[in-house]
Amino acid sequence: MSYQRIVSLVPSLTELLFDLGFGDKIIGRTRFCIHPEEKIGEIPIIGGTKNPRIEKILGLKPDFILANKEENNKEDVEELARHTEVHVTDINTVAEAVEAIGELGAMLKASKEAEKLTTRISELVAEIPRVPPVRAAYFIWKDPWMTIGNDTYIHDVMQLYALKNVYADQTRYPKTSLEELSRINPELILLSSEPYPFKEKHIAEIREHLPSARIELVDGEWFSWYGSRMLIAFKKLNTWRRGLDDRR
Repeated sequence: MSYQRIVSLVPSLTELLFDLGFGDKIIGRTRFCIHPEEKIGEIPIIGGTKNPRIEKILGLKPDFILANKEENNKEDVEELARHTEVHVTDINTVAEAVEAIGELGAMLKASKEAEKLTTRISELVAEIPRVPPVRAAYFIWKDPWMTIGNDTYIHDVMQLYALKNVYADQTRYPKTSLEELSRINPELILLSSEPYPFKEKHIAEIREHLPSARIELVDGEWFSWYGSRMLIAFKKLNTWRRGLDDRR
């Protein structure tokens, strides 16, 4: 089937649709779908990932909806699937992200374009610097402080870059505290730009509890966005990780 009216509920994969040659077929996207920046503004917003406007989506008469097990609510996906085709991705590792690109490419009859992307991603992974491991904590939220467990895409990216997740004994997105963090005592603390917009003031707050730890603000897209954004993310991460020891 040749899809003509696509709605994307997955920010990380909306850009992939453009790169597979389907940008002109996208008729709806979430407000968090921000790439490609120069083209995305023309596409109507149909709500958020967790609160899509079902009636508005169905009113657009899509013939294909792209969703994700973690990003979207099961109830919303099931309701939409009663009316049209919904493809639900489940991505928790870099390998699964690469596989999802191939699968989507095959579904959309864009396998050649998908293969170009996955080949380049594999090349960038092969270029990841071989460096000594660093015990690290990665924060996505505060009030409460939240980090990442061993079954997340972010954790898998950390593993690739020899960042040993100090919360790897937990799953999904566990809550913690600065007191607990102090007891765990990681060498490196990464404060993501999303979903919580960490700033310099938060570095000072953490430093009161861990005066000797290295604390860095990092672009959350490097660690959490898959699809086409992996090309930019891994290129940036390769340079960032190579220079990490020099900055310590």
